Amino acid sequence: MYHIDFNNPVHVHFIGIGGISMSGLAHILIGRHFTVSGSDSHESELTDALEKEGCTCSYKQEASNIHPDYDVVVYTAAISDSNPELARARELGIPTLTRAELLGQLMKNYKVAVNVAGTHGKTTTTSMITEILLAGNCDPTISVGGILHSIGGNVRVGKSDIFVTEACEYTNSFLSFYPTIDVILNVKADHLDFFKDIDDIRHSFKLFTEKLPKDGTLIINTDIDNYEYFYKDTDCEVITVGSNPATSRYSAADIAYDSAGCCSYTLLIDNKPNGTIKLGVPGKHNVYNSLAAIAVAIKLGLDLETIKKGLCGFSGTDRRFQKKGTFNGVTVVDDYAHHPDEITATLDSAKHFPHNRTWCVFQPHTYSRTKALLGDFAKALSAADIVVLADIYAARETDNLGISSADLQKAIGELGKECYYFHSFEEIEKFLLKNCINGDLLITMGAGDVYKVGEALVNQ
Repeated sequence: MYHIDFNNPVHVHFIGIGGISMSGLAHILIGRHFTVSGSDSHESELTDALEKEGCTCSYKQEASNIHPDYDVVVYTAAISDSNPELARARELGIPTLTRAELLGQLMKNYKVAVNVAGTHGKTTTTSMITEILLAGNCDPTISVGGILHSIGGNVRVGKSDIFVTEACEYTNSFLSFYPTIDVILNVKADHLDFFKDIDDIRHSFKLFTEKLPKDGTLIINTDIDNYEYFYKDTDCEVITVGSNPATSRYSAADIAYDSAGCCSYTLLIDNKPNGTIKLGVPGKHNVYNSLAAIAVAIKLGLDLETIKKGLCGFSGTDRRFQKKGTFNGVTVVDDYAHHPDEITATLDSAKHFPHNRTWCVFQPHTYSRTKALLGDFAKALSAADIVVLADIYAARETDNLGISSADLQKAIGELGKECYYFHSFEEIEKFLLKNCINGDLLITMGAGDVYKVGEALVNQ
């Protein structure tokens, strides 16, 4: 394993530098005076920002982009062994790191490395922690999986010894990390194109907790089934959060909603009231995300007033119940939800948002997830008044599982819900323009490019 040492900056080349995570890691290295170059298939706002900081970017991946004097080459999981740049680096004997391995190496340069893990809620919770740390003038380095406007993007390079990042379980990426504080928000069946089943996923999260040193800290949601399983073989400190005050050090009572669906609640610490927390993002699920953020903040020594200020000032990241605008009196919201539990949480949030009917335009994400969780998707989506389906967003997969959005439409229809399916965004937009009425709430939902539907309607 090649070791990254901030005291010894070298030349790092990124294959696929335009991705949101890869570009963020490149920014961190540039901020630590490393020489950074990279390649991608096309120019973007992310690569433009890197070039302004002195990074050299190529927009064609070819062997000639790799020079013998490069010290290490980083690549994403999407890069195959036949990639000309990766093949050339190996031919020249240049050390290589996966994106996850590089992220793990970066962590080793910080005294505090907070890893936020879970099937869902990672981006929001990481962002909440960020806002609290910024309110406390802690000057953290942040890597988040979405655009957080308070830091001007998806990364912030600080000068303190605190590093906060999301920790994704897919392909066991987080097993390459070196955390000092782990947060586990939830553990659900997902990424079944890689994991065999829920037990395999749970085992992976258990291995993740075992990465903690003896003086490390695990913050875990007690609403997870058999949550003790994840730390029973570790010596680390365990801090619990969750809905049950009897089993959770941090819990919530008196949850209330404002006119925008944002929650306030009484913070319970060891089942004792500790003031009122007001959130700037909608949804009850965010109460429990905020409890995890509070636990991290208190562990790092921040006071409750700073914590309240940070949470109240957090208004969300892009694509997390993000209001996009209106058309014909219809409010358009976009959300990244692509797992049944996330869909349930988002549609529950919508209930507390002023509106008449709820329209959900859903774009399933990957064939394997759609097939494995078809019934769960149908049940979750049936919470909307009317569902409109787009074609499955393939992402990293090919269509060889015999599944389509038509199967999901059938399952939703069998639950007695009104559901439509169109093959193109243009057809969806025309249908919505004709059928949505003043006072309706339209939510575009999915991890692909379905947000374009809402943007097109707002821009009519």
